[in-house]
Amino acid sequence: MTDTAFLLNGTPVRISGGSPTRTLLEYLREDQSLCGTKEGCNEGDCGACTVMVTDANGPKALNACILFLPQLHGKAVRTVEGICGPNGELHPVQAEMIAHHGSQCGFCTPGFIASMATAHTLQRTDHDTTLAGNLCRCTGYAPIIRAAIAAETAKVPDWMKTDQHNLPGAVGTGEAHSLPGAFRPTNSDDLADWYQQNPNATLIAGATDVGLWVTKQLRDLGQIAFLNAVTDLQQIEHSSGQLHIGAAVTITQLREALVPLHPSFAEMLRRYASEQVRNAATIGGNIANGSPIGDAPPALIALGATLHLRKGHDLRSIALENFFIEYRKQDRHPGEFVAGITIPSTAPNLRCYKLTKRFDQDISAVLGCFNLTTDNGQITQARIAFGGMAGIPKRTTHVEAAILNQPFTLQTLQAALPAFEQDFQPLTDMRASSTYRLTTAQNLLIRYFHDMNGTATNVLEVSL
Repeated sequence: MTDTAFLLNGTPVRISGGSPTRTLLEYLREDQSLCGTKEGCNEGDCGACTVMVTDANGPKALNACILFLPQLHGKAVRTVEGICGPNGELHPVQAEMIAHHGSQCGFCTPGFIASMATAHTLQRTDHDTTLAGNLCRCTGYAPIIRAAIAAETAKVPDWMKTDQHNLPGAVGTGEAHSLPGAFRPTNSDDLADWYQQNPNATLIAGATDVGLWVTKQLRDLGQIAFLNAVTDLQQIEHSSGQLHIGAAVTITQLREALVPLHPSFAEMLRRYASEQVRNAATIGGNIANGSPIGDAPPALIALGATLHLRKGHDLRSIALENFFIEYRKQDRHPGEFVAGITIPSTAPNLRCYKLTKRFDQDISAVLGCFNLTTDNGQITQARIAFGGMAGIPKRTTHVEAAILNQPFTLQTLQAALPAFEQDFQPLTDMRASSTYRLTTAQNLLIRYFHDMNGTATNVLEVSL
């Protein structure tokens, strides 16, 4: 049995025994009486439970409600109680929240403070992005944003700089493999050996989905393995015009890598859940989950991505589009896990469009990704993929066939619109009707034409 050790508001703590799927939120409120961190949705949507977690790569905002304690080994946690100074000094974002009347009922305020303090430490000023995962029902966002802006030039307090420096000496860097009821590998070789012997186990990377199995469904996960210490799956490598992305790369890391290479894909990922979720969720988890409304797979399919799977010492590579068989069923053998994915490092004509009821932190009703290649005005290659239109992320094979080797004109694309009905028979649910989905999918193809011809199609760019 191995302990889980981390810094909590600057003080080393060590936890022995207990359930490996106990959340940080439960531990803070029940064991430490740190009740500033609130329980709101208990599924990572509202941000009331946000805490600041620091490791060797720096601080990040995370949701404590779906963060399991073993994921914190060797890291530092700061709650709202630890964001103020050791003698009660206010952090600049706390002082500005008071000055700008940024709190009314106060329930959401500790989560806002944790997100704002993290952004302040990182000197980030994209407040609409960093605070999109924190919901407020009564104050209104204007005074909160004004407080964040007012704190931008303030010095980062000294006590907020100590965690990263004190981490190795305070909690050690020793790698812990065994946990009561869980396995914590530190490399993919150990993971592959263990998973081959325990093929029915649950693999936990960011826990942004699995966490809800525990908090909402109250499921006993049985055997589990935590992948957050498997560093060789957390790498992004550029080679020979390709980008190899390890399965444990977070959505935040992926987005940062894609900004100069695939800006439309990267911008779509800015709307993937929230800052807190992107900081934890991994690209491998997004793929292995197999959700028909997962945001990354349509873009990856449009890029012609190759998926890499591993079972023991055996490696297998397949086209990502062939991985998804039917709803929640994938081409993955028992004991086999997603190891990584490879995409081309350039695709200048790739565009991704996400349709949701609200702009930030919402599940896609329809997500379309388009990647056409033209030569002398003729469409020579076509890869179009959608999420939300079928039980799996899926290519539009009939639409592609209708436009291939045709001139890239509005008339060509309009003539191909009926082919969408051959590719998709979308369902009606709480997010959208079947008619809406089919109509908007067709409209996105027309939007792509205008986008590629220089017309502003982003709602954030269009002006009167």
